[in-house]
Amino acid sequence: MREAILAALEDIRVNLRLHKGGIDLVALDEAEGIVTLQFTGACAGCALSAVTMKQGVEVVLCERVPGIRKILTINSHA
Repeated sequence: MREAILAALEDIRVNLRLHKGGIDLVALDEAEGIVTLQFTGACAGCALSAVTMKQGVEVVLCERVPGIRKILTINSHA
């Protein structure tokens, strides 16, 4: 599961880099299907990061990685 998440995140980062941002995997609980992510760069603290998470990141991860039940985000102002 970790490898599939990392591969999906790398594809997502391509678009986030256009806005000088990124996203990192912070934690993974495979047994519970819980993924914790953190936006970085310009995406950290961006007013649209919640929209990016719901309409972009979550959609891609849930489509590409079976077993994800919940995605959490750690807020950052880096």
